[in-house]
Parts: sequence; structure tokens; C-alpha cells
Amino acid sequence: MKNNLLKKYSRYLSSLRNELSKKTKKGKLPKDARQQLFKWWEMHYKWPYPSETQKVALAESTGLELKQINNWFINQRKRHWKPTNEMRFAASLYMDGHFSSDGLYRLMP
Repeated sequence: MKNNLLKKYSRYLSSLRNELSKKTKKGKLPKDARQQLFKWWEMHYKWPYPSETQKVALAESTGLELKQINNWFINQRKRHWKPTNEMRFAASLYMDGHFSSDGLYRLMP
């Protein structure tokens, strides 16, 4: 019975095994991709938050997935970026909705 089941489902099991092995693959990103990300990082060190358009462009140029780009920037900021107090204040205003889409400061009621 075991052999019959293996024969019948072996193709599905091997594709499932391949799919799972892809998801558990961990390690460093390719060197050329890391170099491109570091180059962007160095040019935007004061405010290392790429826009969605920039993230898509980085993903296309590096061959990485958008999730990998997002994770790289999250990790890089946590490990290597120390925002100044001015940046923290500006970021808190932005996150609280005090800036309008035209970039002007608005007092909230």
C-alpha cells in the first residue's frame, strides 16, 4: 500500500518538497544586489526610506523580491541608522498626519 501511495503521489511530494525548500532558504543576498542597495543607502543616508516606486525599481534592478527589499531596509535601519532628534520629530509629525500631501504643515483640530 505504501508503494502504491508513493507511486501515485511522488510527483506531488517532490514539487511540494521543492517549494518548501525554497521558502526555508536563508542566507546573504547576492553580492551585486547588496552593492546596489548599499549604494542607494549611502546616497539617502539622512532619510533611508525609499518610496514604493523606488523599491520596485530596486527590486527590478537587483532581481530581488519586494519583500526582500523591504526587509533589507528594515534591518539596515535598525542596525546602522541613528536618526537625529529633528528627524524623529519630523517623522512623528508626518506619521500623525500633520503634513498634507502638498508637504505643508497643518494643525490638527
